[in-house]
Amino acid sequence: MSEDTQRNFRSVYYEKVGFRGVEEKKSLEILLKDERWDIEKLCTFCQRFPLPSMYRILVWKVLLGILPPHQETHPEVMVYRRQQYDDVHHALEVIRLIHESTPKTEVFLYMYQLETGKLSRSQKYTLQEPQDELFLAVADTMEEMVDDDVDCYWLTKNFVHHLDTKFKDLQQQLQKGFEHYLNIEDSRLVTHLKTCGALDKLPYNMWFRRCFTGCLPPSSLQRVWDKLVSGSCKILLFVAIEILLTFKMKVMALNNTESINEFLEKIPEDNTDPIVNKAIDLWHKHCGIPAHSL
Repeated sequence: MSEDTQRNFRSVYYEKVGFRGVEEKKSLEILLKDERWDIEKLCTFCQRFPLPSMYRILVWKVLLGILPPHQETHPEVMVYRRQQYDDVHHALEVIRLIHESTPKTEVFLYMYQLETGKLSRSQKYTLQEPQDELFLAVADTMEEMVDDDVDCYWLTKNFVHHLDTKFKDLQQQLQKGFEHYLNIEDSRLVTHLKTCGALDKLPYNMWFRRCFTGCLPPSSLQRVWDKLVSGSCKILLFVAIEILLTFKMKVMALNNTESINEFLEKIPEDNTDPIVNKAIDLWHKHCGIPAHSL
């Protein structure tokens, strides 16, 4: 029996007895034992499997460039990251732009603007550009995923930068892909949305620009962001498709853009985990599964 066959047999067995993901967790731990982590293999793992929660933040920090691939340098680099955080935070206190009651996400945005040269000493808290709105949305969600303020700031900052450099101009492409794949899965639903005049006015900005912040709870969303952090943005359109498929009866009963969007922007949170599971399956169905050997 080949090694791959043995692995597949064990995976099926573990899932049947209630230990789903045991083999995947072992595969990840093998990768993390290397002195220098293989970024390509880590990305492939994230594309194929859900990241175990105990390793998620660490892997995200490496894939987003907060930490280098050489794990022996991680403690030293994090000391530097924390010092940089403290210096920028202190600078904002000195110029009296923040105080103890300033919301944390607002503090993070000021820090980001100061570091990128976009902060005016005289400015009051206003959203200067769409990037600010995205940053706040990501920070608000990241704050619920991460306990440490330093980690939260760096992950927010680098995640937004990751989106801006890799996926900035893909929203229109995602929208076209969304219509294409939704038509494959359920053409009647597409016809209904077109008849209502809603297809071109769905909450694409929330879905594809803000990456479902405010739409899905962080506990479900982090598994979608695993795919984004590791390099795939197509997962977003399949999450949107699965939301519509899951709530098809409700959407079909609505007959105007406003009511459809009002519902889609506030979907019930009690079944978002199954939505994400099915969206990932749908993504793999249409886009395949990375075959890099782990």
